[in-house]
Amino acid sequence: MMGEPPHPANIRSPLGFDLVKRAPMDQPPKQTAKAKKKEEPVEEGPSSRKRSNNLIPLSWGFKTREVRVAHVPTHIQVKKMENILILVGFSIGLGSMWRFPYLCHKNGGGSFLLVYVILLLLLGIPLLYMEMIIGQWLRMDHIRAWKKLVPWLSGLGYSSILASFLVSLYNSVLISWNLLYLGQSFGNRLPWEQCPLVENISVTDGPCFRAVPHQYFWYHNTLQASKQVEDGIEMLVLSITLCLIATWVSLCVLMVIRIKISVLVLIFSPCVFLVCFFIRSLFLQGAMASLKRLVTTELSFLSSLDTWRQAGGHVLYTLGLGMGAIITFSSYQTRGDNYLKLASIVAGANLVTSLLSTAVIFLVLGFWKTSSGSRCVEKNVSNLVKLITKGLLPQAAGPPQDIIHKHPLAYLRWFSQLLRNTQEDVLRFSLPCSIMLQKEKFMKGPGLAYVAFSQAVSLFPGYSFWAIIFFLTLVIMGLGTMIMLLEGIVLPLQNNIPTLKTNPKLVPVIVCLGGLLGSLVFTSHSGSYLVFLLDDHLVPMVLVVIVVFQNVSLAWVYGIRRFRAEMFGLLCCLVWTPFTFLWRYVTPPTLLALLTVYLLNFYHSKSLYYISWNDSVSREVKQPYQKIALGWVTFLSVLALLPIPAYPLQHWWNLDNQVICEPVKKPSLSSRKTDTGPSKANQCPVHPLRRLTLRGQDKGQVLLPGKGPTEGLLFHHPAMLTKKDSENYTFDLHGGPMALPYS
Repeated sequence: MMGEPPHPANIRSPLGFDLVKRAPMDQPPKQTAKAKKKEEPVEEGPSSRKRSNNLIPLSWGFKTREVRVAHVPTHIQVKKMENILILVGFSIGLGSMWRFPYLCHKNGGGSFLLVYVILLLLLGIPLLYMEMIIGQWLRMDHIRAWKKLVPWLSGLGYSSILASFLVSLYNSVLISWNLLYLGQSFGNRLPWEQCPLVENISVTDGPCFRAVPHQYFWYHNTLQASKQVEDGIEMLVLSITLCLIATWVSLCVLMVIRIKISVLVLIFSPCVFLVCFFIRSLFLQGAMASLKRLVTTELSFLSSLDTWRQAGGHVLYTLGLGMGAIITFSSYQTRGDNYLKLASIVAGANLVTSLLSTAVIFLVLGFWKTSSGSRCVEKNVSNLVKLITKGLLPQAAGPPQDIIHKHPLAYLRWFSQLLRNTQEDVLRFSLPCSIMLQKEKFMKGPGLAYVAFSQAVSLFPGYSFWAIIFFLTLVIMGLGTMIMLLEGIVLPLQNNIPTLKTNPKLVPVIVCLGGLLGSLVFTSHSGSYLVFLLDDHLVPMVLVVIVVFQNVSLAWVYGIRRFRAEMFGLLCCLVWTPFTFLWRYVTPPTLLALLTVYLLNFYHSKSLYYISWNDSVSREVKQPYQKIALGWVTFLSVLALLPIPAYPLQHWWNLDNQVICEPVKKPSLSSRKTDTGPSKANQCPVHPLRRLTLRGQDKGQVLLPGKGPTEGLLFHHPAMLTKKDSENYTFDLHGGPMALPYS
């Protein structure tokens, strides 16, 4: 196990909750004086017990040592409700409010939603349940968990850490964007509401004619985006860089000092805002027409492999699968939790939040499409006539009377013939809408959520106050998600590296410093394109590979029947049978198919593109990825997955220098009570790659992992019990037999 647990007074959960000790459910049963006297010549204490070299059979001929557990030692745990809230808060982070709406808008609305729900049921909930129950069973972080289950995949935990680190790099930039919007919210007027005045205004570069002010502010003022990903990468945007430094300094302080962040704030505050935005947006002109697209499916999108690819990647990303954090957090859960119910709650809360945020954005999109084009021209003409009547504008600013019956381009031609001063006056009093807006081609980039939410905030009276509270809530929610993500990196490193274990406060500082340096590239003028490159291709592909190894290792290498038996022995409940079927026959081929689509899309697709901003025409354009960008994705993918093959290759290289000994015959239950341990003559080192050898005659016996070498929980698999033994399910707990009925 993980060694002696630290004192509970000095440890808190990832969000600063005080961790408490709970032992009654895990402590061994009290023994009578007669039983203690009988065992005195045999047991001298856990420290005097010798490790057994007995090996048991596993499928496929892979070799692993017996997973033995005695009573579960007193473990550091959080309260049940707090643990549920932590997992829910981790699930409904920025992915639900930023990533899901963009993907849903890009892939046909209701079509993407249907595909996502299907994959959530087939992949998300079963795999989330698997990671939860592994953490609860082994009581270990994800590095030690995979070392214990399948030693030849010991590097799997380190790949999860690298994947989490990659996610934390660009998630920190999302928080810095929220900070930037928060800083712009202090003022009488919000800067993204007005049509900006630019030099040398003409028909081609008038921002209010090509894009709504909110979109123009996003690309031109916030990101200061370059025309393509290769341009401006060496120059940093000062405002985003300062916000990024503030983000990482705040994270470091929160993790070192252990300042508490209420999970209720992380969960309910964004939901309250989303409900308010949803109700207000329902009354916007043309909003309901766009909302219908969210529940309408299109065959072209349903049959598109790209839709399935992005939906599957988002399922893994938004639930945190493959990042190791779920296993680590679940090791703090109390015994007896309903893990199926817990996994369903987490996935359901994630889906509801995603749907709510997507509905708000679709309502805003419907309002933009209704108030743009010809209708925008009509409103502007009516507004200009009123201002001329009141004497606020000169007569030269008056448009022709029949212009509202012509194409919007006629309005642009009239505007281009005005004098410079008159053009500025017209722009100053023009409504914030786009004349050239195309209804199905607006805001194709992943910044859709920021643009739409800034519009939603502007709809409320006293919008500056609403903007401050909303973006402050997003900043706090982002920091909470990042803390949980970084704790999934820090805690395993502290537990597995002795030097870091003696200096616990040093690890967060090192991780945050590395995160700051690594994320600076995302603050460049092309940084937003790099964020979307990692988010759309690199991270989902890495997560799919990691989850494939996890799923196959548990279902086919370790063995589902053995796993179910051990769950029954430890938790006194059987794993839900449909999940075992899904783990063996559904999720592995689905994940492999998803990985194949990712590889084909990335390396063999001729239409791999991203959305960039062309400032000269004030609109989004498609740009193809260059080879250098694809090369960096390949390099980072290999780097993140390198620990997986590194461990078996290292031991294969040293295989000839190891002494391989055949295991001694497994002692019977009766002999285990009288033998004090194997003699030195029978002991021999077993190579880690060979210690998972299984022998056929022992196939029915399973030992659960424990802290001591012989304080194991030995039982026979139900399928291997004889008729005589099938009446009771017999356990050997600390030398004392205990019978449980098997059903």
